[in-house]
Amino acid sequence: MARALYIHWPFCLAKCPYCDFNSHVRDRVDNGAMEAAMLADMRHEHALAGREPLHSIFFGGGTPSLMPPALVERLLREARDLWGFAPDIEITLEGNPSSIEAANYAALASCGINRVSLGLQALDNETLRFLGRLHDVSEGLKALEVAQARFARVSFDLIYARPGQSLEQWDAELARALGFGTGHLSLYQLTIEPGTKFETMVRKGDFTPLDEDACADMFALTRARTAAAGLPAYEISNHARPGEESRHNLTYWRYEDYCGIGPGAHGRRANAATVRHRKPENWLNAFASSDHGIVEERALAVPEQASEAMLMGLRLREGIDLAHLAQRFGLPGSALCHGDKAAFYASQGLVWQDGSRMGVTEAGMPLLDGLLAELVPEDLVAV
Repeated sequence: MARALYIHWPFCLAKCPYCDFNSHVRDRVDNGAMEAAMLADMRHEHALAGREPLHSIFFGGGTPSLMPPALVERLLREARDLWGFAPDIEITLEGNPSSIEAANYAALASCGINRVSLGLQALDNETLRFLGRLHDVSEGLKALEVAQARFARVSFDLIYARPGQSLEQWDAELARALGFGTGHLSLYQLTIEPGTKFETMVRKGDFTPLDEDACADMFALTRARTAAAGLPAYEISNHARPGEESRHNLTYWRYEDYCGIGPGAHGRRANAATVRHRKPENWLNAFASSDHGIVEERALAVPEQASEAMLMGLRLREGIDLAHLAQRFGLPGSALCHGDKAAFYASQGLVWQDGSRMGVTEAGMPLLDGLLAELVPEDLVAV
């Protein structure tokens, strides 16, 4: 049964050139219409997803820190009335570190938000301009300071392996980031995603992405530095003090059920995948004839579920338990993983095995995509 709720707010003040998320720039947002539709979407999910209390809620986007605090409060009140909250529920809101949004932090904290994730992305102004960010370093750090004063748990994002960035520059930037004392960091290599402005710029020769060897060196440095600082990587790009891992993201990576509402939101519940209309206007229009914004809902075959569970779980430092997954999906362990290849890569120091548990080692993490293709049988991946 679903114990996690994802709420997508699709609006941004500007579209970042690296972003392939479902985000949209609009001159005006009808907050009343958005509230009514989100409440209806939420009630639809609750009717199908059981009654177990929620252990996490995540406001993602887009830029959910642009939401009026009164709207956040209304959605949280409805979620509590429908599901109830676990005593230690984690309620996260993503946001840009602008002074305008930071001014809402006190109100958001009083609504029930107890964890924020800030998109700092870089700690120098030239890079922030390259990344299309609207804040500068000073504004970002002031917002971080306000967030740390208002919320018990704070995370922020940085993007590294940027064009022209040296290992020494990233080392200094990462050291500075660790010095701010947050309990969680999301550290992502710059990826040129299809359909983004950056893809067009690379194709035109406006800039050249960093080469693979330099990216690998930065990845290794990132893992070593964060571990030494007491924030080891618990997932390929996420680092936390023990106990401060993102509970909501662990729901995804451990392949547990979650409900997703709002434009473009995905969900997994009761062995089915749900997808909402991506465009906000289409999502809103759906409520003229329905009580939800779903554009696609389909049952997931057992092999597809097993494949997703393997591909997600092997991203985690804790790895996966083959015996548990075999029992969960009613499949033999040999159907989930190529045992001979797992043994070979274990001998190479790229995979670890401990009884029925297995995972990818520190040395293997830079090669994760290739290892997944080797370890997970094609008849699962291709479903």
